[in-house]
Amino acid sequence: MRALARHPRALGPHVSFFPVDLRNGEGLEPAVAGVDVIVHCATSTKGDATATGNLLAAAAASGSPHVVYVSIVGLEAIASWGYPKAKLATEQLVRDSGLPWTILRVTQFYDYVYDNSRKLSHFPVVPVPAGFHIRPVDPGEVADRLAHLALAPAAGRVADMAGPQEWDWTQLLRSYLNATHRRRLVVPVRLPGTRAVRAGGLLPEPGHTTGARTWDEYLSATLRPAAAPSHR
Repeated sequence: MRALARHPRALGPHVSFFPVDLRNGEGLEPAVAGVDVIVHCATSTKGDATATGNLLAAAAASGSPHVVYVSIVGLEAIASWGYPKAKLATEQLVRDSGLPWTILRVTQFYDYVYDNSRKLSHFPVVPVPAGFHIRPVDPGEVADRLAHLALAPAAGRVADMAGPQEWDWTQLLRSYLNATHRRRLVVPVRLPGTRAVRAGGLLPEPGHTTGARTWDEYLSATLRPAAAPSHR
């Protein structure tokens, strides 16, 4: 197994690290040479299409590996926004690559919701988008699903994946504040150009795969204080 990233990191046994910069293609050729499957999870608010194009070109030059790409549920509802627009373009690159491909769209990760809630909680008054209904999902469960897809034949666009509960952003933020014993004034704000989102555009399509871990379970585990050191 190989892991590609710009900077070295600690890896488990039987995993080889390859320093790669997808933005300019540096290091890609040896990293993808001879591989059967590529799970493409790298993303950024800028340059996704360029990075993916470089990866796909190197992959095609090395053979015909199965490309598994993780994307976002409901992109069409927010297609006028910069990042979602780039994700849609990147999906199309994967489809048009000539390589066998699988695309899994997932809802927002719990850690994304957690990090944003933590940052917003620093303010005494917290504005949040009104009517943004989502079903956030545990990233570990998404990783398991991606591993399963990687070991299976290319399947095209597969069923969406979402968490087990539907929330809106106001509820999620308030649940975080309750769990961290903080009091803040939460103000839902209706944003222009979000009618499709407020109509459920970020929710998964029928027949989606559902994770088991709840937001409350994730919060409890993430906020659990570290065990006291042993004095034996």
